[in-house]
Amino acid sequence: MSDPDDLVLYRRDGAVALLTLNRPPVNALNTELIASIDAALDEAAHPSVRAVVITGNRHFAAGADIKRFVEAFESGSDEPQASGLGAVIDKLEALAKPTIAAVPGFALGGGLELAMGADFRYLADDATVGQPEILLGIIPGAGGTQRLPRLVGYQRAREMVMSGRQVPAAEALELGLADKVVPAAELLDVALADAATWAEGPTVAYAAAKASLGGGHGRPLADGLAVEREQFNALFASGDAKAGILAFVNKEKPAFEGR
Repeated sequence: MSDPDDLVLYRRDGAVALLTLNRPPVNALNTELIASIDAALDEAAHPSVRAVVITGNRHFAAGADIKRFVEAFESGSDEPQASGLGAVIDKLEALAKPTIAAVPGFALGGGLELAMGADFRYLADDATVGQPEILLGIIPGAGGTQRLPRLVGYQRAREMVMSGRQVPAAEALELGLADKVVPAAELLDVALADAATWAEGPTVAYAAAKASLGGGHGRPLADGLAVEREQFNALFASGDAKAGILAFVNKEKPAFEGR
């Protein structure tokens, strides 16, 4: 059980892990919060966790802690924290189970980059997202220029990154940046309910699907097919595959155990 003062509140609801960023007022991403997210993701990687929801207290995350950028200038550092955040987002993306970013309020800069590391993004209807780094004379440094085009297309991502404009939830849904937009008061309940459904499914197959989709994306077709074939062959020996196939043959509902 997390302490109410922890920077990330970690909670288990059965096989679903809920990670809540808890650095008021807007969850600005400083070194300590990034480290706390990293530690929470390590907990969520346990095989008994079969789906993950990551959200924020009032806001998802309104970008980096700009004061730390000033400290970096004063200390002579030329790499304030983008690489640390990028590694955490990579870890979220690599989790071998379904993940949902439930986005209330703002998800800007590093906050949107973090949300894009999840498999799915559910936005509150009053949420706002964007990559405003250009307005500070910098660019996204934790995956924004790479993941955003994969979600919304190259030209739309170019416009968002180079303008730095903030995008309302309804437009994010049209762009493909959001998978669902729901009333703010229902956001977490919807995300947790969907995560619970994912948690009952074939976790090993979800992991293989993620590895195949990600491993083949942007590569020549032959390379992508090789990744898919490798994942399929490894998956076929899993307990979940046997449970699913036998249940189908016997006209029963499969009982997946995530192994």
